[in-house]
Amino acid sequence: MRIDIVTIFPGMFDGPFRESMIGRALEKSLVDIRLFDLRDFTEDKHKQVDDTPYGGGKGMVFKPEPLFKAVENIKAESRSSPQVILMSPQGGVFSQQKAKELLRQAHLVIICGHYEGVDERVRSGLIDEELSIGDYVLTGGEIPAMVVTDAVVRLLPGLLSREAVNEESFEEGLLEYPQYTRPSEFRGMKVPEILLSGDHGRIKEWRRQKALENTSQKRPDLYRQFMETTNNDSSKL
Repeated sequence: MRIDIVTIFPGMFDGPFRESMIGRALEKSLVDIRLFDLRDFTEDKHKQVDDTPYGGGKGMVFKPEPLFKAVENIKAESRSSPQVILMSPQGGVFSQQKAKELLRQAHLVIICGHYEGVDERVRSGLIDEELSIGDYVLTGGEIPAMVVTDAVVRLLPGLLSREAVNEESFEEGLLEYPQYTRPSEFRGMKVPEILLSGDHGRIKEWRRQKALENTSQKRPDLYRQFMETTNNDSSKL
């Protein structure tokens, strides 16, 4: 898989992409991540990527020319037709399901928005979709691009075991069950006896029930959606 990120702050990615799962995926050549400095696709001596908005207003807007040039250059040397994504507060909210969908793409191009946004012609003539990581505003799209990259990369075959991925929160629309490790008692707080029993059948049932309880208490919206999807089928609970 290849992921290209277009940004005016490529230095923000140096440290995070060398660590943890992304760093491991790069070492194992499971993913090819490339950073493109948007200013390299400007033609004026000041390398200007933004300008004031027509009609007035505060802030600056990304110009269309550098973004079109950057993406067109990437596409020209790509072996596949990349999915072009704009990180923007106006986009659909990113989810685990969307991460799975993006995993099916051989090549992603992620544009990091900034300032007051991008020229609307970028939306209408360049990108395939907009994504947001939540209903709040950040200073730029760099951190959201890292979030999307991390969520997709960690799903790559060969990085994590299938069992580890399948038991995580959101995989079935439920939050994960509580986890415990040694010691079995800490400051008067004990690990549930069932987890020490060695009875894997009962442990599996306990974990399933706790996942349902956890979701019901912490994310009732997800719980309702899960129950509607399963149609109260007891064989799935």
